[in-house]
Amino acid sequence: MVNNKISIPAREVSVRKEVDVLVVGGGPSGIMAAQAAAEDGLKVALIESRSFVGGNMTIGLPILGFLGQKGNQIIKGLPQKFIDRLAAQQAASEHRPCPLHMSITLVEPEAVKAVALEVLVESGVDVLLYAFCVDVIMEGDALRGVVIESKAGREVILAKVVIDTTGDADVAYRAGVPTEQGNEKGGMQPPTMMFCLGGVDTEKLRHSITEEPRTYLTDFIPNEYFGQNQQFIVVGLRNLMQQAKAEGYKLPTERTIVITGLRQGEVWVNMSSVQGVNGVDPQSLSHGEIKGREQIKEIHRYLMHYVPGFEESYFSKTAPFLGIRETRRIVGQYVMNRDDIMGCGRFEDAIAVASYPLDLHHPEGGGCTLEWCGDCYDIPYRSLVPLQVENLLVAGRCISTTHEAMSAIRVMAPCMAMGEAAGRAAKLAVRDGVRPSKLDVQKLRAELLETGAYLNAPALTASATS
Repeated sequence: MVNNKISIPAREVSVRKEVDVLVVGGGPSGIMAAQAAAEDGLKVALIESRSFVGGNMTIGLPILGFLGQKGNQIIKGLPQKFIDRLAAQQAASEHRPCPLHMSITLVEPEAVKAVALEVLVESGVDVLLYAFCVDVIMEGDALRGVVIESKAGREVILAKVVIDTTGDADVAYRAGVPTEQGNEKGGMQPPTMMFCLGGVDTEKLRHSITEEPRTYLTDFIPNEYFGQNQQFIVVGLRNLMQQAKAEGYKLPTERTIVITGLRQGEVWVNMSSVQGVNGVDPQSLSHGEIKGREQIKEIHRYLMHYVPGFEESYFSKTAPFLGIRETRRIVGQYVMNRDDIMGCGRFEDAIAVASYPLDLHHPEGGGCTLEWCGDCYDIPYRSLVPLQVENLLVAGRCISTTHEAMSAIRVMAPCMAMGEAAGRAAKLAVRDGVRPSKLDVQKLRAELLETGAYLNAPALTASATS
């Protein structure tokens, strides 16, 4: 790497637009944030670097976490309305209880792109695609706007409140918010290149698991589950993986993970794993894309020769981008930790409820560790409010947590709920003329409840008053 530096002359940059609320990132949390912020007529814009919105909902993953560990629905409000719109065109399943993931909600990736864009346009959100956030405009400790880069060059979008839903804390990082990355050694959960197979006999697969549990042993999910569900997720089959590796197969993980699609014979595969990838470094990301695609051929070969139902399967498509589990996390007014998850933490400023377990894909070795709390836990508003920078909120997997806690709150349903809360908070801050850090959180909680979100009854614990 060349370490030389050059100076770039300062130049004037045009202001493209000025809005009340700017959402940066069009993934699950960003879509909800923009829709919520625009609900009663504020001028709201959303920028996205790709040619579509939807984020990880478009890469073949099911949405995890709408239901809690006791089977009750804990994510409602705008996220549920989004699922309802998909379901109306047969592009989403019901929320299916899952012993491992609490619940899975299957969605059709291409439909997500279309419906998400429809929702934003109908809400009056000014959507700008093909635009990267590359810098910020600060006035003292207050974020005044962001600098974007596109084929039109560099421009500025000014906003009263900015919501960072990039997943990587891009805006917060550039604004000077303290951030952390990875575990104590900097190790991050490895990403996955999702891919899709057609021609899978999913009935043969599920009946084989049901009828031959010793051969087709799954992790935590009882074999009877597969006899009752025609659409499902398989996690496990470790003995088959071990046998294949002993016979010379080069497989990057210890477990078989496949998810049936909504279309007959379609299965999405979550088995590639590229360790050591830094999701905020383009060279490292490029390496991840290359290695992830290289792994697909061997994984498919394994499935065809060892897993029932895949004998006649064929490669269909890869996800449009590498599935990143972890990058930067902000340091906010409160840092969620392991005890908050495992102790079913309750907070007086809770703005969302989650129940997904600690789910750590090990930075090294290819293993995975899961731990459940037995119920649900709150996500506090303070974890969305960064330190040192005003007029900024953060939603999604890059909120203020530890490495371990992030492994629980990172899945899509909680991220959608956080997005709605951030959007409503930004709207209230603009309407009331206050900074988001000074917002009356009880007013925000009241609006969330009035508009259909789910929150636990107020409860104070040691963690809530820390």
